[in-house]
Amino acid sequence: MKAFTLFLVLAIAATLAPSILAKEFLVGDSTGWTINYDYESWAKGKEFHVGDKLVFKYPKGIHNVIRVDNATAYEKCLVTTETEALSSGNDVITLTTPGKTWYICGVIRHCAEGEQKIAIEVLPKKLSSGSGPSPSTTSASKGSSFAPTHHDGWMIAIFGILVMIIIV
Repeated sequence: MKAFTLFLVLAIAATLAPSILAKEFLVGDSTGWTINYDYESWAKGKEFHVGDKLVFKYPKGIHNVIRVDNATAYEKCLVTTETEALSSGNDVITLTTPGKTWYICGVIRHCAEGEQKIAIEVLPKKLSSGSGPSPSTTSASKGSSFAPTHHDGWMIAIFGILVMIIIV
């Protein structure tokens, strides 16, 4: 019975560990995703890891979020026709691979004149042996419900309660 309990605790820990370690970043903090904001300064000093999420909050219909493929497209605010724009006003993008990644607003002149763009370096997952950097890709979900940007505490609390229930 003790072996089963230990196995169950370890299984739960392994399942919850990525969720506990992943962070959500509200892009632009309380300002959100808008024109004339210094996203380079906002990103400075932050560590983005595989599994973390970027949350883009903005008034629906005013802006959008488009992932561009390279630094040139980012600098010149170039959008290809096959690139899907996220436009829910509450777009959540999960970072899936390490490397450089770039996002811009595709609304006319918002990127070029309003500097509505962000470039980040995505690091390998925490606690993983990690492999070398590869080209960055992301998966995005439109209209995901907004969650607090720091949810680590409640996840740890739930895990602690589960462990206590199992052991007692």
